Amino acid sequence: MLARLKSYIPITILAFLIFYFGFQALTGDRGLLSRGERNARLKEKSATLAELVVQRQDLERRAQLLRDQGLSIELLDERARSTLGLADPRDYVIRTGR
Repeated sequence: MLARLKSYIPITILAFLIFYFGFQALTGDRGLLSRGERNARLKEKSATLAELVVQRQDLERRAQLLRDQGLSIELLDERARSTLGLADPRDYVIRTGR
């Protein structure tokens, strides 16, 4: 009887592996059932990337204005006042919650 049970061990292991990999193919992180979640995450990350690209372009444009070749006096004045916390007496100052 023990010899008869030993012959079923490889089949049992193979059946377990088939079940395990089939289950993972359906419900795993990259499984068929998690496709909607992945697509939602992809849309969220794409929106974040678009915001960061716009922000980077703005920073690159501002950095270009601060270089010697195209120094913008207005931008330099704005940055100096912002950094030092000063304002021109003719300026209207609107405080924000930052």
